[in-house]
Amino acid sequence: MAVGIRVGSVTSEIGTPSFLNAFFSTISVRCEPDGWGSRFPLLMNDLYQGRLSHKNARAALAELTAVKQLLEGFPPSAVVWDIDDLSARPPWGDEIAEEITSLGNFVVPSNS
Repeated sequence: MAVGIRVGSVTSEIGTPSFLNAFFSTISVRCEPDGWGSRFPLLMNDLYQGRLSHKNARAALAELTAVKQLLEGFPPSAVVWDIDDLSARPPWGDEIAEEITSLGNFVVPSNS
């Protein structure tokens, strides 16, 4: 089962629910020292809950850009697979593609 994002009539596949959970878990743990949604409320609260108002799209994109820049400072091994179980690891362990050099490019759409 895959998770996707829909904008109007266009839907883009994101990945598995566990992969999406890892994305948000990593942002919270690595980029939000004051807790979930404290620094990036549009991504971590609105988008995570499944709905982002079109009026907040530009601000959410700015949050996403800031997140990417912050995550570029972390190695791929710093991924947080599950915020509720910090010992959890990705199913592939530490075997990742060579082109993944940081958390900033750890999560990329399969069609990019």
